[in-house]
Amino acid sequence: MATDKFNDECGVFGVYGHAEASNITYLGLYALQHRGQESAGIVSSDGVRLNSHKGMGHVAEVFNGNVIARLSGASAIGHVRYSTAGESHVRNAQPFVVEYARGSIAVAHNGNLVNAALLRDEFEAYGSIFQSSMDTEIIVHLIASSKENSLLDRIVYALKRIQGSYCLLFQTEEMMIAARDPHGFRPLSLGRVKGAWVVASETCAFDLIEAEYIRDVEPGEALVIDKNGLRSFKPFESAPYTPCVFELIYFARPDSVVFGANVYEARKNLGRTLAREFPVEADVVIPVPDSGVPAAIGYAEAAGIPFELGIVRNHYVGRTFIEPKDAIRHFGVKVKLNAIKASLKGKRVVVVDDSIVRGTTSRKIIRMIREAGASEVHMRISSPPTVCPCRYGIDTPTTTELIAATHGMKEINAFITSDTLGYLSVEGMYEAVRSAGKSFCDACFTGKYPVDVNKGEAPPQLALFK
Repeated sequence: MATDKFNDECGVFGVYGHAEASNITYLGLYALQHRGQESAGIVSSDGVRLNSHKGMGHVAEVFNGNVIARLSGASAIGHVRYSTAGESHVRNAQPFVVEYARGSIAVAHNGNLVNAALLRDEFEAYGSIFQSSMDTEIIVHLIASSKENSLLDRIVYALKRIQGSYCLLFQTEEMMIAARDPHGFRPLSLGRVKGAWVVASETCAFDLIEAEYIRDVEPGEALVIDKNGLRSFKPFESAPYTPCVFELIYFARPDSVVFGANVYEARKNLGRTLAREFPVEADVVIPVPDSGVPAAIGYAEAAGIPFELGIVRNHYVGRTFIEPKDAIRHFGVKVKLNAIKASLKGKRVVVVDDSIVRGTTSRKIIRMIREAGASEVHMRISSPPTVCPCRYGIDTPTTTELIAATHGMKEINAFITSDTLGYLSVEGMYEAVRSAGKSFCDACFTGKYPVDVNKGEAPPQLALFK
């Protein structure tokens, strides 16, 4: 079923100096599963060689005890993927591993390179051969072609040539290197567990392995971790700090700390601000599960309206399912969501969701709520209207497929069939997430891209939205 949400980009995890590095990485990826469900991979180092295993599917489907046992060594990096550049195929699963003149290197990437196509054309013009369609492989070619001596200098050379968003983990036989782009688009955190260093896309991965959160990897920072400990470098020119605000709105797990802010509290603040901007007389506030729950709690609290779980989500829906031959209305939505009639019958209902992308799912949800007996349905969105696609690592439809880019508020309200519709303002969004800073990448709401991108639509991504 095509989803009416933006899709998580990727998650990375690394550990250095732990006797059970691959097992710890497996657990870390488990905690980051929400960031990518397409493929998973781990590369470990035993000090002599790199050991790799990756495959399509969830973490628990790709790995078992025997596989983990073969991934020996005290250092490992891992990756969960949702493709935003490169087709859905096992050859595009990460970490990406290659051998070159200086030895072996593995790389795990969360982000998107806006100049990847130009760089790839340049390499292919000189005879380079690519194994995958990932933009991540560009980085490996840049490292291999560098004239610098040390690996760190080669990585710095490569990263100075790419544009866009990246949180990267590199693994060699002897060291692990973490790097975050100068704009800080994506989150990356540093921690400690039993004397080992750990790096992860989100702090919820630290909670699972009982690691101590130390700090965020800073924008434009590179960390080298080896037998001599941890060293920090800032080799890149400074740039405006523009973390992705959608991490706080939707992507990150509510139990994470992202960009210095507690995600759960930030989402409740979004709901509280939304209630002040778009109040309505109602009997109950319900979320679209699961991502709408914190904002709905905040809305209900600020509005003084009871909070209820009016919709239940089926958490056991797989990647595909077989539809019956006899038509069932709204089959795809009903497989995943079902209304609780006792919470809705005869009620004036406020429905809180984090975003509307195309509007098709919102329309089906509202119809489901009305069929459960609701007398009124008021839709409230805890983010501004999404009018532009993301260029920095999030799978989004093209501009023409974003309903808010081509329709006004009244038209969207009529399409999704709500009694009233209210989106959080851009100003309200900034007020709600101010604990994470004063500047963000808000291009999906404003069209203001921090890093120059080619004019026109983004390159085709998944067929998910076609």
